[in-house]
Amino acid sequence: MRSVPTNWSFASPGRLLFLLAVLALAAAYLLVQRRRAPYETRFADVELLSEVMPKRPGWRRHLPAALLLVTLAALTTGFAKPSADVTVPRSKATVIVALDVSASMTAQDVSPSRIEAAKAAAQAFVQSLPKTFDVGLVSFSGTATVVVPPSQDRTALTNGIASLPLGGGTAIGDAVGASVTAAQAVAAKNGPKAPVRIVLLSDGANTVGQSVAAGAQQAVDAGMPVTTIAYGTPDGVVYLGGQAIPVPVDATALQGLAQTTGGQSYAAQDSGQLKNVYNNIGKEVGTTKTRRDLTAALTGLGLLTGLAAAGASLVWFRVLP
Repeated sequence: MRSVPTNWSFASPGRLLFLLAVLALAAAYLLVQRRRAPYETRFADVELLSEVMPKRPGWRRHLPAALLLVTLAALTTGFAKPSADVTVPRSKATVIVALDVSASMTAQDVSPSRIEAAKAAAQAFVQSLPKTFDVGLVSFSGTATVVVPPSQDRTALTNGIASLPLGGGTAIGDAVGASVTAAQAVAAKNGPKAPVRIVLLSDGANTVGQSVAAGAQQAVDAGMPVTTIAYGTPDGVVYLGGQAIPVPVDATALQGLAQTTGGQSYAAQDSGQLKNVYNNIGKEVGTTKTRRDLTAALTGLGLLTGLAAAGASLVWFRVLP
């Protein structure tokens, strides 16, 4: 899906001065219309005039002129050779979804629990990505594991997410390292221009394995941004042996990881927010900006509006504008 063009520039900006002539024509048309009504009634009784003259066409009288002005404006802008940034879908990319499956993810401050809500949102996310993307799954608790290597098999991914087991500890640094290794296995196949994005969700700080800084350096060296999602609330608790243990979400390390690697950091405290976060990430990963010459597009717009002006004038008034 293409977006509205932004950041316009013109190879021949001086030609835009012709738009002043278009504005002058618009002003002249409005001036003629203002003078027309008094002129029509100057020598006639108003009641008699309404009986002998046909009903005015109202807005239809002005539409051909308006379309003609749009035509001239579009053709003039195209004459200046414009270009702009346009958002277009990517055809190739590698995405690694890394999910925290530590015991703290059983906290029920998010309904029905952090882990179940995270699984559901991750499944919806991978299904929303373009079918041509290679997507892999990494889980981490005390260690990090590549559950599903990057591929276009969405069934394997959704099944892998659904069957993730829980464990102890939170190895964020190792999860980044495992994600980088998994992505490198398919990066060569997609070519150097195909982006790689690691999307890591966690609710806690790094407790085992290599440091977050070490994992971040691996991602930086590989040129792979890490987008992080801090998931949970400050009031989360888990129960061990009948004792409530607070497990507040810790976003600080995740924010630093994203910043260091050139990714984005997000926070979500419920299922709705998490869904919106994944939607935003999907749009970011699934599209790219490209510079497009808009001369042909504006010329085509001018031709269409010109034809519409001519057609409306012929149908309604039997004349060309």
